[in-house]
Amino acid sequence: MHVILSAILLALAILDLVLGTSFLVDPASAAADFGLSIETTHGESTLRGDMTAFFYVTAFSLAFGAWKRRAELLLPALGLFGIALTGRFINLVSQGPYDGWLVPMGVEAFHCLVILIAMRSWGPRAKAV
Repeated sequence: MHVILSAILLALAILDLVLGTSFLVDPASAAADFGLSIETTHGESTLRGDMTAFFYVTAFSLAFGAWKRRAELLLPALGLFGIALTGRFINLVSQGPYDGWLVPMGVEAFHCLVILIAMRSWGPRAKAV
């Protein structure tokens, strides 16, 4: 079970690393995949910085947590994807569904689910006495 969880977390980390790199290298194309458009250099800079940071921090958290099999190392990724999922849910309730809404929410929910299962499975790290 631990090996499978680690493998899934590493696969998600690779996905997030690829997404983050796409925003770093070609923010306009990556933004279009997320339903966004860049209107100014300020917007391009914001997407390049913020979205890259979001996905890179998540990727690092997932990879390091999977490697060490330590639940607390997964907290940054859970926080980022949990807040993103909550924001999308609020938008879904207030604005209604849009074409393709299920895929990003599904990816975010899957991230959260796997992280929560891993955290529960690995438990808190024992403190040295």
